[in-house]
Amino acid sequence: MPNDVAVVILAAGLGTRMKSRQAKVLHRAGGDSLVGHAVNAALASAPPDRIFVVVGHQAEDVQRAVAARGVRFIHQTEQKGTGHAVLCGREQLEPLGGLLAIMYGDCPLVQSETIAGLIEKQSSSAAAGTLISTRLDDPTGYGRIIRDANSNVRAIVEQKAATPEQRLVQEINAGFYCFRADLFWKHAGEIRPDNPANEYYLTDMVEILIRADHFIQPYFIADSAELLGINTRVELAAVDRVFRERMVRDLMLSGVTIERPETVTIDAGVKIGMDTVIEPFTRILGNTVIGENCRIGACSIISDSTLADEVEVAPFCSIAASTLDRGAHAGPYARLRMQSHVEPGATIGNFVELKKTRLGRKSKAQHLAYLGDSTIGAGVNIGAGTITCNYDGAKKHRTTIADGVFVGSNSTLVAPLEIGPGAYIAAGSVITEAVPEDALALGRARQAIKPGWAKKRRTLV
Repeated sequence: MPNDVAVVILAAGLGTRMKSRQAKVLHRAGGDSLVGHAVNAALASAPPDRIFVVVGHQAEDVQRAVAARGVRFIHQTEQKGTGHAVLCGREQLEPLGGLLAIMYGDCPLVQSETIAGLIEKQSSSAAAGTLISTRLDDPTGYGRIIRDANSNVRAIVEQKAATPEQRLVQEINAGFYCFRADLFWKHAGEIRPDNPANEYYLTDMVEILIRADHFIQPYFIADSAELLGINTRVELAAVDRVFRERMVRDLMLSGVTIERPETVTIDAGVKIGMDTVIEPFTRILGNTVIGENCRIGACSIISDSTLADEVEVAPFCSIAASTLDRGAHAGPYARLRMQSHVEPGATIGNFVELKKTRLGRKSKAQHLAYLGDSTIGAGVNIGAGTITCNYDGAKKHRTTIADGVFVGSNSTLVAPLEIGPGAYIAAGSVITEAVPEDALALGRARQAIKPGWAKKRRTLV
């Protein structure tokens, strides 16, 4: 692969046919933005500092979506066509020399191998440029590729200008190019807005270079679906489905069992180990990593979390930005969020919520508990109905529970609070002060009995 290629990704448009206030390239499919997929495809062929995203509408948001990948940006403040978009980056691009590849930020299905193949074909030939072509059963609306006797591109004829014979041609220009940069910039000033839209089009560069006695070659791609852009929400949903199908297929081939895969949603950044079982209607999102021999229960949602080997997540759990160590158990109907951490062999039961909480090795919170801003040691039992009162109306406070503590059912632990090793909290207690090691803490009102009170009340009703 040549190391002197610069890649330009066109992503400045709003995309009015999406019927959205959000720029089209920011819409998501398969767990990433459309422009994010384009950047990923380009990264296989060029280093980040030689990839340039052209931004315009909602430029700051588009930059934010891909900035972490190290790419650079070109600003197109007015959208005057594809040729104008590239010309806006002339000062940054022309000194780089080498090859200039151009692709679109709204074509998320294009494979990195396709972009690499385009660049490789150009680099190994004497052509001034190479463009990707494909064949459509119905090419209406697309520029037709007219080849010469050597099978090079003689012309790109737009639908309105095509003769009846040319309209029968099914090979179309997909809009992906790779040019010799020196020739591109030598002739770039010849692109003119001589069209009804008064815009500068990259397709004109093909005619310009041919007129200058250079030749343009096609790079034919059989899978036309890979190259088509997104214009509507219907197309966005179709592309998302393609990504999901690819992902579950790859995972199953790598040794993951996915029950009813057509119901499961798994993002492109997810990693899952061998012999893990994914039950129906599960959503696994973001940068989640799941180890081997795990089971993820039906209808659970896991995002940006790490699950070690042999973790069991029962059905209907919600786990976000959290970690479960080897052999941990969660659910059913458990919720973990905001950097919660469940240590090896610990159990989170039904209707238990953890928020910014670390639950120690082999500790248990089996039923109906809220544990927020807490550090809980090893071998701790949290009784049903226990809550940590971590918010005083102004600030959050932490609760620390040492190893071997028993917290009885329906206990209320008012933070900030520390409970020492081996302590015992009696059921139904409200605990507001520190509990020493091995102590019993009770915080109940004394029970009172009034004989006959209930009978007397009934007679008064």
